[in-house]
This record gives sequence, C-alpha cells and structure tokens, in this order.
Amino acid sequence: MDCIFCKIAKKELNSEVVYEDDDIIAFNDINPSAPVHILVVPKEHIESIAHLNGNHQGIISKIIFTAKKIAEDKKLVGYKLVFNVGREGGQIIDHLHLHLLGGWNK
Repeated sequence: MDCIFCKIAKKELNSEVVYEDDDIIAFNDINPSAPVHILVVPKEHIESIAHLNGNHQGIISKIIFTAKKIAEDKKLVGYKLVFNVGREGGQIIDHLHLHLLGGWNK
C-alpha cells in the first residue's frame, strides 16, 4: 500500500506529531489552511467516512475526542472539525482524517 498517512503512522515518513497512541496519530498539516491545522488520523487504513461500518464507531468517537483534547491543550477558544469525503467533497488523501482548524483568535 502506498498511503502517505499509513507511512506516517508507521514512522516511515517524518511529520510533526502532536499526539499519538495505539490507534491514532495527529500531526501538523504540511499545507495549513489555518494558524493551527492538525490532521487526526486513525492508524488503521480506512479510506473515508463513506467506507465506515458498524465496527468503526469506537475509532470515530476516539478521533473526535482526540481532536477535542488537542484543541484544549492548544488553548483554542473556537475551532472547526472537518471530514472531507471523496474527491467531490475535497478529500485528497484516501485515508480517513479529521482536520482540526483554529487559532484565528491568537
């Protein structure tokens, strides 16, 4: 598999990791759209929201709660959480990821 996010999760590519546990890795976006732009990514390769099944409920919850924790740690007063789904929805990398965007008030 030639997935850039899988390679980052396996430490085959460098990234600015801001959070990591057994299931999730979060890192700074290399092309940020906001002062704070962090990608929260499951280590399991899931192509997109459209490819979720009932077994993925736990990981989706964990992704959202991880983004909330990172936002709190970064002291973001307001922020956006965005999932892009498919090319028509703006998804560029075919690996599920949540965009945490904020920092405009700093």
